[in-house]
Amino acid sequence: MEETSLLCLLFLISLLSCTTNQARLTVSPSSSQFFEGDFVLLICEEDDSSAGWTLRRNTSKQGTPCEPGWARSANSSCSIRSLLAVDSGVYWCESREGPISNMVNLTVTGGSVILQSPVLPVMEGDDVTLLCKTKTTPSNLPAAFYKDGSLIRKQPTGHMTIQHVSRSDEGLYKCDISGHGESPSSWITVTGKPTTTVMPFTSGPTPSPDLPSLQIAFRVVLHLVVFCPYFICTLLVVSLFRHRAKGNYLCASNLATQPERE
Repeated sequence: MEETSLLCLLFLISLLSCTTNQARLTVSPSSSQFFEGDFVLLICEEDDSSAGWTLRRNTSKQGTPCEPGWARSANSSCSIRSLLAVDSGVYWCESREGPISNMVNLTVTGGSVILQSPVLPVMEGDDVTLLCKTKTTPSNLPAAFYKDGSLIRKQPTGHMTIQHVSRSDEGLYKCDISGHGESPSSWITVTGKPTTTVMPFTSGPTPSPDLPSLQIAFRVVLHLVVFCPYFICTLLVVSLFRHRAKGNYLCASNLATQPERE
């Protein structure tokens, strides 16, 4: 009984104290499409720098993007100074422990038109601006924008804003500039707003109304992760102590009730 309780104690502490290391891959400039020869900086924004995050990709070249001779790596980041079409593919951050970050899909084209669109998922209710641009001419040329192969609208200034995006705006987008050509297609992902549970009572100060809900949820989870192992540890230690005390009492009682030998 005692060994079983100790094993349960160790298991619960390791389970509740263990947090998943995470990283978020960001792209600068923030775009899913690039011209050949463009510069891009990819950064693994880490929650835990000790996890040893490495930038990886799945392209026609395979391997990590920061290979000597054509890219530079520093502090979980990678700068590619002259993109090539073969650099098109999926990129992500990966740690020594196995977890991976979000994935981004980058397209590098040798054509003359690209569509600058969000490379990361956008949140419902936000405004999203799409920019159709050429490599050699100003970015304010008239352009036509398409979603899932259907014309949305034509804009005389080369950019289009989708106000208060919803899940129905998710899809495959491209643009076309007359006389210059058509851009590759890029998928835009729309995510729902995070929801939080309103706590009826809290021992800490009341959060201000303008505090982001995501930050409040993170603090609640953090307090639970820190508090729960100690609480469960205390309960199990008390249980073990009571079990030992009960065993000692039973042993003393048996000795007291044994008849004396003549």
